Amino acid sequence: MSASTKPLLRVLAGETIWPPPFWMMRQAGRHLPEYCATRAQAGSFLALVTTPELAAEVTLQPVRRYGTDGAILFSDILMVPWAMGQPLRMAEGEGPRLEPIRDAEGLARLEPEALRSRAAPIFETVARVRAALEEAGSRTALIGFAGSPFTVACYMVDGRGGSDFAFTRQLAYRDPVFFGRLIRILTEATVEYLLAQVEAGAEALMLFDSWSGLLSPSQFRRWVIEPTAAIRRALAQAAPGVPMIGFPRLAGALFADYAARTGMQGLSMDTHMDPRWAAQQVAPGQALQGNLDPLVLLVGGTALETETRSLLAAMRGRPFIFNLGHGIEKETPIAHVVQMLRLVRGG
Repeated sequence: MSASTKPLLRVLAGETIWPPPFWMMRQAGRHLPEYCATRAQAGSFLALVTTPELAAEVTLQPVRRYGTDGAILFSDILMVPWAMGQPLRMAEGEGPRLEPIRDAEGLARLEPEALRSRAAPIFETVARVRAALEEAGSRTALIGFAGSPFTVACYMVDGRGGSDFAFTRQLAYRDPVFFGRLIRILTEATVEYLLAQVEAGAEALMLFDSWSGLLSPSQFRRWVIEPTAAIRRALAQAAPGVPMIGFPRLAGALFADYAARTGMQGLSMDTHMDPRWAAQQVAPGQALQGNLDPLVLLVGGTALETETRSLLAAMRGRPFIFNLGHGIEKETPIAHVVQMLRLVRGG
């Protein structure tokens, strides 16, 4: 199926389609029994991500079950530092653990030139998924993704997940020259990583800046907007026609500045954002995506119906992709997803 007939790509080109296309954040993970079976087969999360046959399978599972208009590559935002040689392990029940990089010696150990070869299994996954979608004549668009430089830097510097990444944020104030070098390395690596996904078959790209809301306005503009705009410019030149979606989670009022200065064709709203306000902040041709609360999807019933209908009403008449405002909860009943999709498809 050609790009011009795929609803998600049409919306990212500025077209209003109703009922809107849909997919779900973190769609392949956690709530599907077939995902759990494949995850168990892989033995570990990193093995799942780097085994193309299995990663392609979990990418396609929600497409088969729900008929989603988008299939997002099953991977992780920390694959870029991993592919550059930063040691990474996924501790069960504890999240990611990395060997922290906090000085010039740590930066020197990174090998950006090795990124493509080390991440080759991920690009093979992209190719496998695209081939499967094409063979099926699917209207589903394949979305590649990466973490944005600031969010990835949080993990690289702190060495683990956290609630506030205080060490990283202090470092950005204390030594902006060093932090700027890290952000530049990540910006260039992210361009290379996303471009390789496009070459393998990705039809749209998404940048996740999950921790952007931790920053002050001046730091947000410096470490979120500027690198994101640079990535967008580079990819617009290297891969013209491939649309991008930005997700500056918890950006608040800075969402408008991000939308205007990054040039993203799509802007993903987090759970906390008022969609009517967001619609007033972006250009008419910029698509909005989001932002149903994953917890109301977990609850289901009348609350889910009310929230879904409210979001649809707020977005009617403009380019919009129905999605969640953050990742789906692993305990979410399939019946609740079916309830939501029935409402979305009914418009």
